[in-house]
Amino acid sequence: MSPDVLTSGPVRSAAELNAAIRALWSHPAVPLTREQRAEYERLCAELARVQRGDVTTAA
Repeated sequence: MSPDVLTSGPVRSAAELNAAIRALWSHPAVPLTREQRAEYERLCAELARVQRGDVTTAA
């Protein structure tokens, strides 16, 4: 398996990930910082994996 398919820790739902993405912006006109942009990209990648079904929960 490729490293981007593996997740560490609990798997978050699409709703949780969407909420985290929305929470990054205090206002639509305020640009993200470099750190926030990196977090946004991580969240979007995680959301894409969840939507594709590339993650599984531990038994």
